[in-house]
Amino acid sequence: MIVVATGDFEVYHGVVDELRSRDAVFTTVERGEPLPEAASVVVVAPDDPRPDDGGDLAVVVAEPETPRRAAEAALAAARSGGGRTVIGVDPGTRPGVAVLAGETVVAAYQVPLTRAVELIRERAAEATDPVVRVGDGARLEGARVIDELDDVRVEMVDETGTTPHLGAGTRGVGDVLAAVNIARREGEPIESRDVEPTAGELQTIKDRSRERSGGDRTIDEALARRVALGELTVDEALSEHRRRAGRRPDGGPAASTGEDGASGDRGPDDA
Repeated sequence: MIVVATGDFEVYHGVVDELRSRDAVFTTVERGEPLPEAASVVVVAPDDPRPDDGGDLAVVVAEPETPRRAAEAALAAARSGGGRTVIGVDPGTRPGVAVLAGETVVAAYQVPLTRAVELIRERAAEATDPVVRVGDGARLEGARVIDELDDVRVEMVDETGTTPHLGAGTRGVGDVLAAVNIARREGEPIESRDVEPTAGELQTIKDRSRERSGGDRTIDEALARRVALGELTVDEALSEHRRRAGRRPDGGPAASTGEDGASGDRGPDDA
C-alpha cells in the first residue's frame, strides 16, 4: 500500500490529487505517525523524517513542484516490486515514449522529437540502472535520440511487428503502443548510430520546408542534410535560406526582394 506521510501542505495535496486522479489505493498519516503494517511505499517531502523500517519500505521523496512525478514513482514501486525501469521509444518526428517498471506501464507520452531526449533523460534520472530501448525504424530520428543519450544504457530493438492493429476510435495511440512493445523486447547495446541520409529522406525534408514556407521556397540539399543530421530544424533552415537569398554575390543586399526576401534568387530547387 502507498502511504503519504508528510507535513508539507503543498506536497500532501499535490501527491494526493495525482494519486486520486489515477484511482490509486493509498492512505495518509500525519507526519511522524506510525505507518500501517500493509505499507510498502511511503511518500515524504524533502524535510520530512525518513521511516526506519530496515530497508523493506520504498521511500519516494516528493518535491512540491513535481507531484506527478512522485505519484508515478510511488505507483511504479508499488506495482512492480522494484522491477527495472525500461523506457521504450518508437522514433519519428513525434516519437512515442513509454516508461515501464517491470511489466507495468507507468507513463506514456507522444512529444516532438526536440523534446523527446529531454523527457527520456528526466525519466531515466529517476530510476536506478534504467535502460532505453529505441526502435530501429525512422533511422534519422532514431539516430538523433541514440546519439544524444550518452549517459544511459541504450539498446536498439528490431521494431518489426511492434505497431498493433488499431480499431475504431484509437487513432493517435499507435506510436505509444509501439513504444510499449519496444520496451518489452530486448535489443542490442548501442552508443551511436551513423546514418547517411538517403536521397528520398532529403527530398522529404525539402518538401516539408516548402510546406512550412507556404509554398514560397524550398531549402537546398545542403541545408536539408543539416536538418537530417539534427544540426538545424526546418524553420532554422528556412531562416538561413532566406538570409542567403537576401545577399548579392558580392555580399551586399539583393537589388530587389519580395516580401520574404526570396525573389530573384531562386535556384532549381525552388521551382
